[in-house]
Amino acid sequence: MRDEYRIALAGNPNTGKSTLFNALTGLRQHTGNWAGKTVTHAQGSVQYKDKTFHLIDLPGTYSLFSNSTDEEVARNYIVFEKPDLTLVVLDATSLERNFNLALQVLEMTKNVVICINLIDVAEERGIHINERLLTNRLGVPVIKISARNKKGFPMLLDTIDRIVTGAIECNPIQITYPDEIEEKIKQIEPKVRGIVGNHLSARWVSLRLLDGDEALLNEISKRLVVAEEV
Repeated sequence: MRDEYRIALAGNPNTGKSTLFNALTGLRQHTGNWAGKTVTHAQGSVQYKDKTFHLIDLPGTYSLFSNSTDEEVARNYIVFEKPDLTLVVLDATSLERNFNLALQVLEMTKNVVICINLIDVAEERGIHINERLLTNRLGVPVIKISARNKKGFPMLLDTIDRIVTGAIECNPIQITYPDEIEEKIKQIEPKVRGIVGNHLSARWVSLRLLDGDEALLNEISKRLVVAEEV
């Protein structure tokens, strides 16, 4: 059994993602830049039971397409660096807007925890969130927290621990698209799988190719060349 795990933190700007990162890691953190980028790279660690969780605070983004350097950095880390778990931080007062990013992450990787932050603010506004219903519908754990008050941290850390050790198995929902798109996916997914193998989700890559994501295609080509050389 390993004792060190990498946890990526993803989320829209102003969801309290960095507040959560700081609250969990305290002084055990450092910053730098992503390789070849001017985007800040923050990493810290938290001890839980007999394990060390290394938290990587990804740039705050509204999506994980290739529209900006921040989006590319966040997407590439989740897809190519394959953290042991991705924690998606949502604002409890703006779930509809935030779920766009969460659903994108669920298409990209399996081990995901949806972390609904600012739950205290939401409750003050009369907003009530049924996390059990969301867990059942999304196929991954949904945890309500208040990062600034450290509310919900014990359950969050315990859930992370149980996922990385295999006690909880995540089964993210598969989003169904209109028939025309689903038919195109069926046509190209086998070919994509023949190229990327088990390294990437063939369905997700197929969707991105249908969307004309040239930046992703270039990144895949570059990384496949490096893998072959190794």
